[in-house]
Amino acid sequence: MEIYYSSEFKKQFKKLPRSIQTIALTKEPIFRVNPFNPSLRTHKLSGRLHGLWSFSLDYKHRIIFRFLPDRTVLFVSVGDHSIYRQR
Repeated sequence: MEIYYSSEFKKQFKKLPRSIQTIALTKEPIFRVNPFNPSLRTHKLSGRLHGLWSFSLDYKHRIIFRFLPDRTVLFVSVGDHSIYRQR
C-alpha cells in the first residue's frame, strides 16, 4: 500500500511528542499490511468528516486518512481528539 502525507499531517506530526511519533512509526507498517488490523481500531467517520477514516495510535491519539484508488491512502491529519473538531 502506498501512503501519501498531507502538508497538514506533516506539520502536526512534527509537533507530536517523540513517544507518540514512535508509536505512529511502529503502527504504520501494520496499517500498510492490513488497515483493518484489530490493533488499529480503524473506523469510518461520519458527519462533516464523512468519507474519512481514522485509526488509533493510543487511547488519545488518532490518524485521520482517506482511501484513494489503487491501494493508495492519504494521511490527512494526526493528533489527539481535537483533530476531529479542526476539520
